[in-house]
Amino acid sequence: MSGRVVFVTGGARSGKSTFAEAYVRKHSPEGALYVATAEALDDEMRERIALHQQERSKANYDWDTAECPLNLPGFLRSCKAKTVLVDCLTVWLSNELLALENEPQGEARLHERMQELVDAASVHAGTVVFVTNEVGSGVVPAYKLGRIFRDAAGRLNQQIARLAEEAYLVTAGIPIELKKRMVEL
Repeated sequence: MSGRVVFVTGGARSGKSTFAEAYVRKHSPEGALYVATAEALDDEMRERIALHQQERSKANYDWDTAECPLNLPGFLRSCKAKTVLVDCLTVWLSNELLALENEPQGEARLHERMQELVDAASVHAGTVVFVTNEVGSGVVPAYKLGRIFRDAAGRLNQQIARLAEEAYLVTAGIPIELKKRMVEL
């Protein structure tokens, strides 16, 4: 692995993004690239995105921002930033799933995109911090697309967590260290 991967997961509104941003500020005081995967497709989402941006600006930290709702693997392969915060994997995965939903072999193509992301993260020269939702603790979705998403998110989270040197679960605003790989000297 060329760089370093950090994995941050938790439920909705668990504090995972806040923790990941604080983690990046502490470990990369010179600034970082914030990769936003959400798209402002309606007023409510535009408001959420604006609030996220406002919160980041309060931190007095040098965030560059890139929007990448699709083709995150390609973006990571071409990205030269020393530190990248991707928020969030499950939104990106949902975007990809919806883009491929009506394609023949769409589900197989989704798994290819997931592997492309894992491969891109494994060769990135800098640190990549991935924020993602833990979706496997809830009810089994009643519709096929929801089950495909839940299963794909679980698989992607496992792959990125395996790749990561550090992994955290954030619940009720409290980060719990799941994994920390010792650096060999």
